[in-house]
Amino acid sequence: MRQKSLDVLEFDKIKALVEKETISDIGREKAQSMSPAIDLNTVQFQIDETDELSQIYNKHRLPSLSGLSKVSQLVHRATIGGILNVSELNLIKRLIQVQNQFKTFYNQLLEDDEEILYPILHGRMEQLPVLTNLYQTIHQKCDTYDLYDDASYELQGIRSKIASTTQKIKQNLDRIVKSQSNQKKLSDALVTVRNDRNVIPVKAEYRQDFNGIVHDQSASGQTLYIEPNSVVEMNNTISRLKNDEAVERERILIELTAEVATEAEGCLTAENVMGQIDFLIAKARYASSIKATKPTFNTERTVYLPKAFHPLLDQETVVANTIEFAEDISTVIITGPNTGGKTVTLKTLGLIVVMAQSGLLIPTLDGSKLSIFENVFCDIGDEQSIEQSLSTFSSHMKNIVEILEDATSDSLILFDELGAGTDPSEGAALAMSILDYVHNVNSLVMATTHYPELKAYSYNRERVMNASVEFDVTTLSPTYKLLMGVPGRSNAFDISSKLGLDKTIIQQAQSMIGQDEQEINEMIASLESNSKRVDDQRIELDKLLREAQETHDELEKKYEQYQAYEKRLMDEAKDKANQRVKSATQEADQILKDLRTLRDKKGADVKEHELIDKKKQLDDQYEAKDIKQQVKKQKWDEIHAGDEVKVLTYGQKGEVLEVVSNEEAIVQMGIIKMKLPLSDLEKTKKTQEAPTKMVKRQNRQNIKMDLDLRGYRYEEALNELDQYIDQAVLSNYQQVNIIHGKGTGALQKGVQNYLKNHKSVASYRNGMPSEGGFGVTVVELK
Repeated sequence: MRQKSLDVLEFDKIKALVEKETISDIGREKAQSMSPAIDLNTVQFQIDETDELSQIYNKHRLPSLSGLSKVSQLVHRATIGGILNVSELNLIKRLIQVQNQFKTFYNQLLEDDEEILYPILHGRMEQLPVLTNLYQTIHQKCDTYDLYDDASYELQGIRSKIASTTQKIKQNLDRIVKSQSNQKKLSDALVTVRNDRNVIPVKAEYRQDFNGIVHDQSASGQTLYIEPNSVVEMNNTISRLKNDEAVERERILIELTAEVATEAEGCLTAENVMGQIDFLIAKARYASSIKATKPTFNTERTVYLPKAFHPLLDQETVVANTIEFAEDISTVIITGPNTGGKTVTLKTLGLIVVMAQSGLLIPTLDGSKLSIFENVFCDIGDEQSIEQSLSTFSSHMKNIVEILEDATSDSLILFDELGAGTDPSEGAALAMSILDYVHNVNSLVMATTHYPELKAYSYNRERVMNASVEFDVTTLSPTYKLLMGVPGRSNAFDISSKLGLDKTIIQQAQSMIGQDEQEINEMIASLESNSKRVDDQRIELDKLLREAQETHDELEKKYEQYQAYEKRLMDEAKDKANQRVKSATQEADQILKDLRTLRDKKGADVKEHELIDKKKQLDDQYEAKDIKQQVKKQKWDEIHAGDEVKVLTYGQKGEVLEVVSNEEAIVQMGIIKMKLPLSDLEKTKKTQEAPTKMVKRQNRQNIKMDLDLRGYRYEEALNELDQYIDQAVLSNYQQVNIIHGKGTGALQKGVQNYLKNHKSVASYRNGMPSEGGFGVTVVELK
């Protein structure tokens, strides 16, 4: 879309407001690159995606995305053999943590709603990879700034030796500085460090009393920093150990970087998905701040914006107007006084179109309708423009020439004060000629003008409508209200009367303009009144229609649920009846068996066919259940041979062998081959075996029956609990104890909330007094 138009409409300010709502640098980049699309499918997808996040944002408290950062450069370095430092590894760890938290939040939504209400977000959640192993590896070896001492056995040993040697050095030096005989020889009774060596500050005149190496001196030269000979070898040992530590530290970082490289694709996917979610949440926050709504997009050219307002103006004072192009209207001409809101109306229309095609909700009431425009052209630039000074006629005309060269039937053109800046008669004629040209191109046009000749323009042209901005003669000020279908009328006589002009002068002036023009002004005044009333009534009617449709849809859904419930009750009743008949049949079989036995023994006169007839009467009481199901088709994909489909009435999956006509196909279900109507088939994705991922488990045989979480931070505790439950399940434990202590109860609540949603947990309870009471949660595993 034309960048010049986006600049005139101040779309960059909208992008800046959205960017301000983002959390991460990924989201900011997406906000900065936001631009209007011109493909209907793309626009519809973007607006649906934003609307899904807006619904969630307005209903739920979203998990924090704080700490989310771009990691693609780090992942690239890892894949080409670079080494990531601890802070960079922690950025990747935070990305995984953020995606896991959001996925947990979404899964909770699924449990609460019991159906997929947000299909686009659901698809993005399914894209998120499983990176728990990488997270755990980084988490176990890296703290905020450095590697943990126990990141490896070797590192732990080296750091232990460094600590013990350092302690010996300090003890040795402490004895020197605290010696009574050395007090006057030292500048200060403390141990300091120079060149990574532990030294003592010695006054220069006592240098000969201390054997050792001078590493530094004070600015005045009166203090020497000496490393005594007694600690030189120990400091040398520390230097060697620190070199060993650096080597071991680099080895561990290489291992961690290699794991990042292994999961490179997953990390990049997580970055892209979570960055998009950050961007969408920013859109949702901005939409909430301006009370924006979702428009409906039509393939036919449509513009209907009920109570639309400019999003950059103060919401407390801005006047909302309904902007509409009726079905047979392609040009709207707005007349009215200066500072009456004509230019703001043009910018409002253009900016809302650009926002909608960029996937942003728009500042209107519910029920707005738009079509897709390939371009929005603007010739706006007067004293009311924020960005431009007063334009000359030539600069206006140069811009209009460029617009006319590129205008098509899929263009929206906004002309402000068309033909202004030159002789009025020539300007009016030129304006009408330009409007005729774009009218023939069939562009959608909204133009503002002061020329009275253009008021009559719409009456001589098809598909052209007049509009005006209202002026209150009582207060002598504009109301900024837009009146569609009503031309602007002259208020000169009313204003002059209000300002005190003599009535005889006004009457004489009225007699000069003629009766026809007076009647036209009276007719326009009547149209203004009727237009405002019809506009308000239409908005109210649209609201009632939407509410009626929503009520109808809800009742239809409830009725379908009732029918399903009724069928389930009938099936249950039949099952119970069949169980009773089955029980009675079994009793009858036993009686028949006993009678046959008696007959054989004693010769009783009981005929076999009579016994069989009586048993058949019992069998006839069974209620037959139809294996077919009444299921409505939801997806109307095109069916081809080889497609995997779900046969709705039988609830079974099958494969299409042949499509015999536009209405029927032959389907193989197991060993059964049937000819079925296409309306009974719904295409499904062919199932593929998911690649099995090997999960490394350590120390399974050493897992204890108790997990002690006391002293852990909240997130660390839940991570430990997650790993422990998995290991307990693999160890075939039936019951384990989680020790969290009593404290404030926050950790206990967090543990039990986690257990409540874990698929491997059958039940849990607080511990008995003998088990630790409320400080322990006893878990039964499946």
